[in-house]
Amino acid sequence: MKKLIFLTIGLITPFLFLSCNEDGNSTSGTGTLKLSITDAPVDTDGITAVNIAVKEVQYHVEGEEWKSFEGFEPDTFNLLELTGGESELLGQFELGSGNYTQLRFILDLPVGVPASAMANPGCYLEFEDGSTQPLFVPSGAQTGYKATGNFTVPVNGQIAVTADFDARKSVVKAGNSGKYILKPTIRLIADNQAGSISGTVTNIPEGSSIMVYAYEDGIYTEEEAAEPEEEAVRFSNAVTNWKVDEEGNYTLAFLAPGAYDLIVVETLEGEFSQVLKVLEDIQVESLEETVLDIDINDQ
Repeated sequence: MKKLIFLTIGLITPFLFLSCNEDGNSTSGTGTLKLSITDAPVDTDGITAVNIAVKEVQYHVEGEEWKSFEGFEPDTFNLLELTGGESELLGQFELGSGNYTQLRFILDLPVGVPASAMANPGCYLEFEDGSTQPLFVPSGAQTGYKATGNFTVPVNGQIAVTADFDARKSVVKAGNSGKYILKPTIRLIADNQAGSISGTVTNIPEGSSIMVYAYEDGIYTEEEAAEPEEEAVRFSNAVTNWKVDEEGNYTLAFLAPGAYDLIVVETLEGEFSQVLKVLEDIQVESLEETVLDIDINDQ
């Protein structure tokens, strides 16, 4: 049985992940990378599972070739089980100490079938009515999906890193074909600095569902809520999101220290309806939980 680990710590400051290390060289000695996987909930009603089959994980140091983690055991993960601060441990791997810039996830695809034309049977969606649909994964088996970041493995020490697949952004519908495509948006998270925002939403309109999106302060614009282009999503620049549960609770995990804007959105029968509230300048501190209750009627 897979072991789920509840994380109370989150992201390293995002701008650290936007640039690669300057020299890409590792120092002498080795350390340990503790690697986990997590996700943010989808905002489409009816999807109960997003399953991905990973057969290999690779790492990259600037100026060198991709190398596979030794000892990684292929497995299938339901990303929707790994939300709200939960993650699943992929393994602990010994690496040369120094800076690393990218990881790459290789998905399981049948041998001899072009990745651009075949759905991965290990990657599929499950729906409330019990039906399933395959996720098409162009290039996912041959070149893998890159997770960008910049983390340092210390000499004789350990760094814990989590890969956030963000299924909401990664699973998109392909035009009028009805097919679902997996286009992962993966970020790497250092698990030792950041906090979270959580609370309760009250006075929710009858028959409505509520999504809460977290944006870095000043990033959100009204265009984020506009009808998205084909194979794109609304609220594309949100750091993370949460679908408010039946008790009105929400949790926005893996947030770096700093200021955030929360966008409270109403959906009807799984479809976007309107933005109800924009809450600005919500402060998050390292290793702390910010509690923020939201009253829909409070102006």
